[in-house]
Amino acid sequence: MTSLNKITDFRRPVAINLANRTAASACDDCGARRHGLCDALSDDEVGFLFRAAQRQTLPAGTVFIEEGEPAAYFYNVNSGNVRLFKSLPDGRRQITGFAGPGHFLGLAATEKNVFSAETMEPVRLCRFSRAAMLSMFAEYPILERKLLDVAMHELVISQQQMLLLGRKTAIERIASFLLSWAERQDVCASGALPKPHSSLTLPLSRTDLADYLGLTIETVSRSLSNLKREGLIEIPNIHEVVLLRPQALSDIAEAAV
Repeated sequence: MTSLNKITDFRRPVAINLANRTAASACDDCGARRHGLCDALSDDEVGFLFRAAQRQTLPAGTVFIEEGEPAAYFYNVNSGNVRLFKSLPDGRRQITGFAGPGHFLGLAATEKNVFSAETMEPVRLCRFSRAAMLSMFAEYPILERKLLDVAMHELVISQQQMLLLGRKTAIERIASFLLSWAERQDVCASGALPKPHSSLTLPLSRTDLADYLGLTIETVSRSLSNLKREGLIEIPNIHEVVLLRPQALSDIAEAAV
């Protein structure tokens, strides 16, 4: 009997690992697998995360995080894009950022959400309850450390946004935004400049872009037209921009740094 118990105890961890790996294989086609937190995790860790997730598909225009509501969940965006915003006292809203595949939302260590999130197009995401995540941290402490890394990265992005709004001119802000969106769109970017003739798909409106950059719609349109006239970009349609001379855009974006 003792020998049988030892065999059973020896096999139990193996069964767990196999379950995690089977679950991880279901994530292979997910748009977030090679981005953000999931890219930093092993197959076992991703499988463990997968088994704790509630998968959701949301239509465009869905607010799934509401500022001031209890912060009961974390979210990982699998596909599609999300706008993040804060409500102003006069009823207006300020767009504070955008999230795409691989972005982990809801990491603030507060009891209530400090921003709202709305889908810009159909979005697939994984939702995790905070209670489930705390249990996961107890079993997989490395997840907590890696989530902290994600939160620190988001802080760096917030600081960059403050610089963008505080010191850069309109055309510098536009150039910075186009380059940052190109990096988001390219899985292998890692901070490198996009290749010439890289095509960007922009699901956001000119109003969203103006709101995010702290500009008027007229200023955004004028700045884009100037970049086009200088041969730095091409604009085939309202939701597409082609970067013709990324290095020149980078020189403009870094002018205020």
